[in-house]
Amino acid sequence: MQTIRLGDVRYNAQIGAFEARVDVDRNGTTYRYPCQVAGPIDMDSGHVRAGLTRHAMRMSDSGASLWSHL
Repeated sequence: MQTIRLGDVRYNAQIGAFEARVDVDRNGTTYRYPCQVAGPIDMDSGHVRAGLTRHAMRMSDSGASLWSHL
């Protein structure tokens, strides 16, 4: 089983994207990913959170060489 937690979501106006640290807990181990999703500052928060979650899941499925293990 896995649990996904988003850290503080911030808007980076220089690149036009929302950024957050996303933690993916799998079987008692936490993997942490720096994620971003492009969009306007008034983008719906549900879409922002879904995009950040998708980004973390893509990174999580990329293999052990990209994992940050806590």
